[in-house]
Amino acid sequence: MKLHNYFRSSASFRVRIALELKGLAYDYVAVQLTKDEHLKAPYASLSADRLVPLLEVEGEKLSQSMAIIEYLDEMHPKPALLPADARGRARVRALAQTIACEIHPLNNLRVLRYLARELRVKDEEKSQWYRHWCREGLDAFERQLAGLPASVYCHGETPTLADCCLVPQIYNALRFEVSIEGLPRTMAAYHACMALPAFQKAQPSSCPDSQA
Repeated sequence: MKLHNYFRSSASFRVRIALELKGLAYDYVAVQLTKDEHLKAPYASLSADRLVPLLEVEGEKLSQSMAIIEYLDEMHPKPALLPADARGRARVRALAQTIACEIHPLNNLRVLRYLARELRVKDEEKSQWYRHWCREGLDAFERQLAGLPASVYCHGETPTLADCCLVPQIYNALRFEVSIEGLPRTMAAYHACMALPAFQKAQPSSCPDSQA
C-alpha cells in the first residue's frame, strides 16, 4: 500500500491512525499542500479531486479519508473500527461525520486560503472564523457523547472511526488556539487515544515530511 498524504492534513492523519491501529505497513508519499503539489503533476494525474489522502492498493486508487478507513476496516476487520451492531455503527458514523462533514469542510486549507487570498480576510479574522466553526462542531460532538454510556473512547472500550476523526481535529484546534474548556467527554477520549502508540506514531510530528 502507498499513502499519498500531507503531515498536517487532518484527513491524512485519520487514515494514518487507522493504518497504525490495524498494524498495516504502507509506503509514505509526501504531498506538500503548501507548495500546491496536489494541483500539479504527477499527483494531479493520480487524484481526481486533487486532495489528500490517496491510498494506492492492489492497482486501485482510493480517495476520501472516510471511504478509505471503511475500506481498510472491511478488508482488515481486526481490530474493528466500527461496532458490530447497526445502532452502534450509526452512532460512531454520526460522531465521525460531525467532524469530517461539519467542522472540517469549513476550516480546511483551501477554504482558509480563499478567505485570505480572494476575500482579503485579515489573519485574525480568519483565525476567528476557524475558532468559531471548530468550537461549534466540538460542542455538538460533546452533546452527542453526553447522550452515550460512559466509555474510555468515543464509543466503547476500543478506538473507533470516531476517534480516528477526533484526534486530528483536536490537534488542529490546539494549533489554532480554539478553547477546549467544557468538553469533558471529548477531551477524555482524546487523551485516552493519545496514550496509545498507534496514535502517537500517526501524529504529524512523527511524519517524514514534518516541518518545524
